[in-house]
Amino acid sequence: MKNILFIFSDQQRQDTMGCYGQNLNVTPNLDKLAEEGTLFENSFTAQPVCGPARACLQTGKYPTQIGAFKNGISLPTKEKTMAKYLNDIGYETAYVGKWHLASDDGIEEYHTTAIPENKRGGYKDYWMASDILEFTSHGYDGFVFNKDMEKIDFKGYRVDAMTDYAISYLNNRNTTNPFFLFISYIEPHHQNDRRQYEGPNGSKEKFKDFKLPKDIEALGGGDAQKEYADYLGCCNSLDYNVGRIIETLKANGEFENTVIIYTSDHGCHFKTRNRDLIKPGADDYKRSCHDGVIKTPLIIYGDNFKYGRVNKFVSLIDLPPTILKIAGINPSPEMQGTPIQDKLINRDKNITFIQISESIVGRAIRTDKFKYCVFDPTKNPWKDSYSDNYTPLYLYDLEKDPLETTNLINDSEYTNILKILNKEITKQIFKYENKVCNII
Repeated sequence: MKNILFIFSDQQRQDTMGCYGQNLNVTPNLDKLAEEGTLFENSFTAQPVCGPARACLQTGKYPTQIGAFKNGISLPTKEKTMAKYLNDIGYETAYVGKWHLASDDGIEEYHTTAIPENKRGGYKDYWMASDILEFTSHGYDGFVFNKDMEKIDFKGYRVDAMTDYAISYLNNRNTTNPFFLFISYIEPHHQNDRRQYEGPNGSKEKFKDFKLPKDIEALGGGDAQKEYADYLGCCNSLDYNVGRIIETLKANGEFENTVIIYTSDHGCHFKTRNRDLIKPGADDYKRSCHDGVIKTPLIIYGDNFKYGRVNKFVSLIDLPPTILKIAGINPSPEMQGTPIQDKLINRDKNITFIQISESIVGRAIRTDKFKYCVFDPTKNPWKDSYSDNYTPLYLYDLEKDPLETTNLINDSEYTNILKILNKEITKQIFKYENKVCNII
């Protein structure tokens, strides 16, 4: 059986990476991995918020289907996660970094304390994590908790420290069983309490010649002009540490028997979106339907993933059944995604379905040509997960307006297109939520 290494960044845009067009030398190790494996041009999140995206990834179900539709809701312990499936067939399961699935805010919180074993999603053999890593650390220095719930302090840059834990696990395994190692970095996510991105020292100078992504530039730049060099510094550190992990696998003779998956929970719009939905000055970087937020990097290396660049639409929700299939398990019918191995050979049309919370109670679809988003303005996006009645909010013609600068929702020339998209989005809502709804 193949080892599986899942490397998960936080809030990383596709265009931070050379293989996706970044002009600076930010990600040489990942670029090489993409060249030798498979690079997905159209990889999307299923929910552009940290906790819900993680709930989706661990279970293979949309966040509303398990109740974890916003941050601050824990993963139900009854859910059968990827780790639990892999435990059943003899895999070692190991987890490092940010979890963000143990706390129910205001009820049972593990923001800065150790997470009990029953709330770790089935990762049982190695654990070095915090529920909310940005609360127990900064860019430099902090602490996590080990398998025995002991506090472990670390010094130095956070990406390096998380990688040190992962390498320690790889170097000290005492079994011949295959492993499933999940490394969940927080970078390049901003540091919440300081409201800034914290790249390694020297990032501002190293990446001072950055060019803003075109969508951010077109919308005035948000806070990216001030923060983007450090944002790229975070991504460069992630890449350096991916290189360290690959060298460890090679030194241990495990590289050729390991499938490596690299992706992120969502992207970032640097406060350029949602200004009409969230109070002025709010620190919003995601929670929208726009490509800068929903498109994610995705590289898969190993296990015959040698397809080069592919344009097939894939979603975060497709990764759990993909992982089970790599491990030789028939994907559970409870999982709502499709194994990417199957997607690469079928001829289904390109479409992805996205749930949105915290800014709106919203749903969106993205096709090759259009982006369409609906919401319920009467619902509270921090309390309500569903609606029976949605109102059109955004429509973008992606062929004419790839930067999504012109909302066509009230353009009479697109009346017939809206009718088609209304049918499609209600179909998707019924498919994934088993809900009949109206677009009004």
